[in-house]
Order: sequence, then C-alpha cells, then structure tokens
Amino acid sequence: MNKRNLLLVIIVFVSVVFGLVLGTLLANRAMLRSNPNFTGLFSGGSSNKVDELLSIIDAQYVDSIDVTKMTEEMMVDLVAKLDPHSVYIPAADLEDVNSELEGSFSGIGVQFNIQNDTIMIVAVISGGPSEKVGLLAGDRIVMVNDSAFVGKNVTNEKVMKKLRGAANTKVKLGVKRRGTKEILKYTVTRGEIPVNSVDVAYMIEPGVGFIKVSKFASTTYSEFLNSIASLRAKGAKRYIIDLRENSGGFMDQAINMVNEFLPANQMIVYSEGKAYPRYEAKSDGKGSCIGLPVVVLIDEFSASASEIFSGAIQDNDRGIIIGRRSFGKGLVQQQMNLTDGSAIRLTVARYYTPSGRSIQKPYTIGDSGDYEKDIMNRFLHGEFDSKDSIHVADSLKYKTLKGRTVYGGGGIMPDIFVPRDTSEYTPYLNQVINYGYLYQFAFQYTDKNRQKLNAIKGWQNMGKYLDSQDVLGEFVAFAKAKGVVPNAKQIAVSKRFLQTQLKAYITRNVQGDEGFYPLYYQDDKTVKKALEVVKKQK
Repeated sequence: MNKRNLLLVIIVFVSVVFGLVLGTLLANRAMLRSNPNFTGLFSGGSSNKVDELLSIIDAQYVDSIDVTKMTEEMMVDLVAKLDPHSVYIPAADLEDVNSELEGSFSGIGVQFNIQNDTIMIVAVISGGPSEKVGLLAGDRIVMVNDSAFVGKNVTNEKVMKKLRGAANTKVKLGVKRRGTKEILKYTVTRGEIPVNSVDVAYMIEPGVGFIKVSKFASTTYSEFLNSIASLRAKGAKRYIIDLRENSGGFMDQAINMVNEFLPANQMIVYSEGKAYPRYEAKSDGKGSCIGLPVVVLIDEFSASASEIFSGAIQDNDRGIIIGRRSFGKGLVQQQMNLTDGSAIRLTVARYYTPSGRSIQKPYTIGDSGDYEKDIMNRFLHGEFDSKDSIHVADSLKYKTLKGRTVYGGGGIMPDIFVPRDTSEYTPYLNQVINYGYLYQFAFQYTDKNRQKLNAIKGWQNMGKYLDSQDVLGEFVAFAKAKGVVPNAKQIAVSKRFLQTQLKAYITRNVQGDEGFYPLYYQDDKTVKKALEVVKKQK
C-alpha cells in the first residue's frame, strides 16, 4: 500500500471510530482531573493521538473548553482533507440535508418569499395542510405561536425551523390579508409535503414534450415516468430533457431514467473504487421511449447524476446533447451514519461513462481552493461564450458506440454548443436583477391584481393578458421609486428580456411552475436550438 492510500485509510478510520471512543474519553476525564498520572484506555504505546490530545486539553487546559464543539470542528476538517465532495454532516443538519433528496418533508405546505422583513405566501400547495385551513397566496405571516415574527431577524433558515416540524404537530399562525384589518388566526397541523424533482412537464410544441428535472431525488424516476405517460397521452413523440443547473443526487434514479431510452444490453455507467467492486449498469430493453428522438440540455452546473444521464445518451449515440460543458463530478458518495446522529458522505468510487470516460475534473487531495474556483476560471477564460476556448488533450479522446469522438478530462462536452446569451444585458438590467426588484414587483403586481389573475386559465392566456397590459411601464416606475434611475436606451435593449421575466414571475405566483417555465423559456436560445434539432431527428 502506497503512502497516499495509507493516509486515506487512517483518516477515514479516525473519522468513523472517533465518535465511538469519545464516550470513553469523557469517562476518563474525572480520573484525569483527580489523578494527572492516570492514562486510562490509551496507556502504553498504542495511544490514539487525536483522542489523547482532546482528553488532555479537556482535563488540564487553563480555560474551560467545549470539547463537543471542538470535536465537530475536527470532524469537518478531517473529512475536508479528502476530496472536494466528501463531507461531514452534523446531526443538527442531517434531517434538512436528507430532506432535499428524500422526496418529502413535514411542514405546513406553502411556498414563501421574504419581502420587507415579512413572510409572504407565494403559493399554497394543493391538498396540503395550509390549504385545508384556508391560507391563501398573498397572505403575510406576522405571528408564529403567539409571538411576533417580523423584522430583520426573519431569515429563510429561521422560517424553515419555525414552519417545518414533525408530522401531526401544530403551529399557530397570525396572518395579515389584503383587505382585512385584523390579524387572522390559524392553527395548522403539519403534514408530509412532497418535494418534486421534476419541475415541469409540458407540450412545448405539438408532438414535442419538454421535461425539466431539477435534481435526482428518491422519487425522481417515478415522477419522470408519470411525466412521460402524461405527455404521451397528449401526443408527445419527441422529448427534450432539461438538466441545466441540476447538480445531481441519487445515481440509481439517473440509471433508471436513461434506461427508458436505451435498447437492451447497452452500458449506462460503471463505477469502481479501492474497496468498491466494479459495478456495471446496463439497459434491460424495457424502456418506454426506445426509438423516440431525444435531446438533453446541460450547462456548467449540471453535475453527477446529470452527467451519468447525458453521458449514457451521448456515448450510446442515442440522442443529442446541447448546451455547455457540464460541471465534472464523477465521484460516488456513500452516506455513513455515525452513532451520535451525524453522518459522513464519503467518496467510495469513481464512475465512468460507457466509452470509459471519467467525468471527474482534476483536483488535489486536501486542497479545494482551486477546485471551487473552477467555474469562475472557466467563465474568465471565455468558455461560456466560445467553444474554441475549451482545450482538451488528445490523450483524452474516446469513441462512442458508433465511433464518434468524445472527450474526457472533466464534464460532458455537448454535441452542440450554445453560448450564454448576453445580447440583452445592460447595466440597468443588472441593477434591477441584483436588487431583486423583478421578484418584488411581480409579487406586488400579483397581490394587487390577484382576483383578476386567478380567473385566467392556462399560461398561454396569462401571457396574452399580460402582453396587453403596461407591465413593463409599471415596473420601471416601481424600480425608479426604489432608486434605479430609468435609462431609455438600456431599457429598450433589455425590453424583451424584462417583459418575458415579468410575465413568467407573475404567472408563477398564480399558476406555479406549470405556468412559469413555458413563459420563461419562450426566448431561451438553448431551448429554441433543442426544438430545431429534435424535430429533425428520425
């Protein structure tokens, strides 16, 4: 065993065993205080230096030390010495971290924003606890459990802690509603709230289904199958799968999804590691979309399971990948729970696309600084604007099933490159986006016109209605009141972008993501290119 492997073994062993021996150390503490010569468990030459040091510090340091806090910090540092994706998760954070991928959590069932230091309910989840008691979109939560909850201390994290909780527990809310002077009182019984990973599935054109997958959670595959079934019933025979900004999740969900598109016995992905036997995933030929044209959209934030999906589609020559080079995360993490309720997500293997490509971009063990700056460096080097700025060594060439050349070395290279669209960017646009004025105005406009907007059915009709209103003019006046001086020339350049964004966000406040994305993507160049390509596929 070489020195590097030996070091990794030692580090992992320490991180797992540490929690087990800590109780013994604390039991020894009393003896150490009464008898400095007492050496406890670790007498002789087999002493664990980390545990021994903590014990000595706890017993004899001049000032009182919070050993638990010190231990937590050491755990973070230990795991950080490995690769950029291994991570230690404290017990207090584990539930929230897991809920992102579990497919559900317990809460009151609302989507909210914080505006003017107040919780604004943007949408009430259909069939959820809040809908059952009569809470409405546009309500402002100003009290929680008989205590005022407004002001500078209202943060997303604090709101989550206040509103989430175990199923069947109750939370009292005080609500201000437009047109009502008094504070309305509600008691909401928390329940299971689904966390959807398929943001939207709709017919973008006759015969073409569009599915946006935001993450690969435990329910993603079943959500995806339901989306496929719904779209096929509407006549979909071609598909665009949007994985942009999808940072990954559960590997098995990506494998199951791509299996729907592949003939039998084609490699999807394989993985292996030092203590992780080679695992191969192959298609079973029972998929629902075999032979149907498919295009996959990726960008620089598409990672991990997104890269497994797009890599399998590309290497098997099953579809076309469009967008920009993906993130480059080809490491497999396994969560290991520790005795105190905390956990580590430890990298145990690397995964490879069917052609043998490792998607993992380079990194230095114990040094995540350059790794974290990679996206920024790619931006500065012009990679988001020009395909020619990407340079890959000839040694990293691989062949697809039909003999096309693809490249490894970090991320999935798209078959068709689409640069970021900066044609409508202006200082005025940057200012209103950076200050969040688009979202604020959209909520205010929705709140003021909610009765009329609620009566409009379908995103197409909502788009037509908003086009007939002077929404942009109202927004410019709103931004001016906030201190953004109008610039006629810059507004003219950014006009289409501003109008599209405003329509989409207003519609989201009424119709949810089902109304938001079709309007949001109307002028999206990557989506337009995908439509052009998928309609030509045979």
